[in-house]
This record gives sequence, structure tokens and C-alpha cells, in this order.
Amino acid sequence: MRLAVISDIHGNLPALEAVLADVKHRGVDATVNLGDCVTSPLWPRETFEVLQSLALPTVRGNHDRWIEELSDDDLSVTERFARNALNSEQRQALHRLPPRLNLGDGILACHGTPDDDSTFLLEELLDDGRFVPARRDILEARMENRGDARVVLCGHSHRQSVVSGPRGCLILNPGSVGCPVFADIPFAANLEYRSPHARYAILTKTNGSWRVELLALEYDWASASARALANGRPEWASALSTGAVEQDSISNLLPMF
Repeated sequence: MRLAVISDIHGNLPALEAVLADVKHRGVDATVNLGDCVTSPLWPRETFEVLQSLALPTVRGNHDRWIEELSDDDLSVTERFARNALNSEQRQALHRLPPRLNLGDGILACHGTPDDDSTFLLEELLDDGRFVPARRDILEARMENRGDARVVLCGHSHRQSVVSGPRGCLILNPGSVGCPVFADIPFAANLEYRSPHARYAILTKTNGSWRVELLALEYDWASASARALANGRPEWASALSTGAVEQDSISNLLPMF
């Protein structure tokens, strides 16, 4: 079995199209989407329509939930942009997505942790805005309610990684398809350098064992950056084109995650 795992598309249509083309070329058996589908100053509605046509197994991300649940005053500029781009039916469809999915063969899919779509599973966020790998005791606590899953798929942090977790459970974060670095947070310029590539993963089971391929694709990130700039979001333009946010592009922003 070969399973493509995508996550955190964040309305980046050209990045999604590049990943879908690569998935098709590699001949996987199925694709699962770990959520945060559309929230961005990019192409929220167009991305929703593509995903709706594909009808992929999809878990609900925190942004998929927030743009329906929260008031305008509690949303960031980016979240309000996505809310306004979608109609009520589309927002409700995102909100109805399940918070976790059992995919069979011992695979559990979630967005953040099995219990919380707003908590990173594999990372801790320090006061200065840096991400570090979660300590063992913290990871074990976050994994308590995974049931009998032998593989846990998670997103949310946009950091591509594979970890052998508690009791030998394989944990896979495929990285972000369309948002390489958080651009909506006040300390975004303090984050480590990343790259603008569209990321996803392929999970393969052969003779009872798992193999993971972590993939990073070039795509037309100049067009995504230009779209963000045209919509008045220079910090997103910087993140999308370089994988880093420049200090002078950051204004008064609400936390993204």
C-alpha cells in the first residue's frame, strides 16, 4: 500500500496542483489530507473547489474550524480574508470535517494531536518563537489517546518530520503543501530559515514494515508570492518566495495558529 499524505495547503493553489501532479506520477493508492485547507491571502475559494472535486479523506484543521466558529474580531486578517472568500455552505462543509480519521491498517490521521487540532504533536514552541522537538514526556502525554494506532499522521506545525514515538508508534508530519513558514505571527522574523518548496510525504507498507518518503517540490512560488503581495500581504509574499519572513514586512498581526 502507498498512501500520499498532504497537509496545510492554506489556499495555495499552484502548490497544491504541483503536489497532485507528483502524486499522480508516483502512482499511489490513496491520498489523505490533514487539514488547514484554505486559510490564506491566496486562493481560498479556488482551492476549496479543487479539494471538493477530489473528495479526499480529510481531517479538520484548526483554521477549517475557526473560520466558521469565531467572530470577525477574533480572526486574524488572513482568516477574515478566507472567511469572506467562501460562502456559508463552503465554510460549513469545512467545519463538518472529522477531527480525526482511522484509515485502517493501524493508521490514525489528525491535524495537531489526536485530541487537539491547535497543539503541535512533535514540537514545542518556546517563548522566543523558536520551535524545538518535544521532550519525551510531553510527546507521550500528547499520544495517550491514540488508541491502538501504530502510525499517527499529523500536520499543523508545517515541519516535515518522521519520529519513532512511544511504544514504537511511527509519527509522520508531511510538512506543508502551501505555507512553508508561519507568516501571521509577530515573531515570524525570528523563526529559522526554511525553504519555499511544496512538501508532502508518501507512506508505503511492504511486507509488514513502513517506509516514508519526504518530498519537497519546486512549483511556481513566484506567482503565489505575487498573489499575496497583490492582496496587501508582504509578509506572506516573503514567506512564500524564500521560506523566511523579513522583519520589515511584518505589521500588527494576530497569531496564525
